[in-house]
Amino acid sequence: MARYKNPLEPKDVVKNWMRNYSTIEFLGVWERINNPHFKGVEFDSFKKDAGANSFTLSPQLWIARTGAVGIISRSGNSGGTFAHKDIAFEFATWISPEFKLCLIKEFQRLKIKENEKLALGWDAKRMLTKINYRIHTDAIQKSLMPKEISKAQANIIFANEADVLNKALFGMTAKEWRDKNPKLAGNIHDYSDVTQLVCLANLESFNAEFIRQGISQTERLLKLNEIAIIQMRSLLDNGSVKKLK
Repeated sequence: MARYKNPLEPKDVVKNWMRNYSTIEFLGVWERINNPHFKGVEFDSFKKDAGANSFTLSPQLWIARTGAVGIISRSGNSGGTFAHKDIAFEFATWISPEFKLCLIKEFQRLKIKENEKLALGWDAKRMLTKINYRIHTDAIQKSLMPKEISKAQANIIFANEADVLNKALFGMTAKEWRDKNPKLAGNIHDYSDVTQLVCLANLESFNAEFIRQGISQTERLLKLNEIAIIQMRSLLDNGSVKKLK
């Protein structure tokens, strides 16, 4: 990179870069994170003098005095100055404003893409529970709903059965969760992880079948809690489910 900037004296480009206070500070931070044998006392001396008109620093001197590992300098025909990619990026942004801008733009593009992917994954998880929820509500409507029931009464029955699932999986009802988390928006499912959502979808199917079999709510709750414990143990060790996170 230095040779591209200055074909005749590439070493001077590197030395000029290393004269800067911000460069020394960056190199010191990198070494302290990645190099347990970095000599902090020697670094402090360089940091103190960096930026002064009389200050000069070569990669060889930096390595010899501080024990740095982020930069490597070799002599001879096959030699040269090499650096870890973190440091190479920092150097490239110093010699090329265009590269720095491209790097910033690319970072922003990747973050947007990552956020879109996370949003899509979350939608897929919620859709899974919504599909099974329909199976669950159909079973409630056919087996538990009395004839000529009001909408308000129906909502109570649906909520009651939803809390059977919440109790089995989370150990609390939706209202108990809201009372415990008054500052959080949304509901208990909005703060569930992927393993809990997968387990919840499975519990909805089991509860729908138990309802059709005429099993009492108390007995269903005990059965569902036992299933939830078994499935959560299995899901937490499942590599395929972890990929959904």
